[in-house]
Amino acid sequence: MRDNISIQRVDLLHPKAKENFRKFIEDAESILNIKLRVTQGLRTFPEQQALYNQGRTSPGKKVTNAKPGQSYHNYGLAIDVVRMDGDKPDWNYDLSKLVPMANKYGIFWGGNFKKFKDFPHFEMTFGNGWRELLAKYNNKDFIAGTNYVKI
Repeated sequence: MRDNISIQRVDLLHPKAKENFRKFIEDAESILNIKLRVTQGLRTFPEQQALYNQGRTSPGKKVTNAKPGQSYHNYGLAIDVVRMDGDKPDWNYDLSKLVPMANKYGIFWGGNFKKFKDFPHFEMTFGNGWRELLAKYNNKDFIAGTNYVKI
């Protein structure tokens, strides 16, 4: 990976997912000759609540329909990315170009969501719905010594 901020954010992802996300980003950067930044990775439940409140009970535009526990970010299984143009984010870059590299690692693109298109979003579910992950979280079914749910 070419971006130190991204390296730090990927390092916080679920242990089962982080290597696939790392390889995905490295492939995309190499094949497309770009630099990516992970703008979001692991997100706490309080951070998710603040995002959910945006455009509802706090100022701003709605950016998510996911309440705490309903986002794969809450489990370290999702990232949001942007292409960097030098030190500036290029929010107009066509992130669909990354889909072939994502698919190679079992990563699903949010641009393919049916209702709420989330173009910067990439996630790995390992066959788990958010309800299953939330149940594991609430039951403290964690990998020993971590706060990551078992998947």
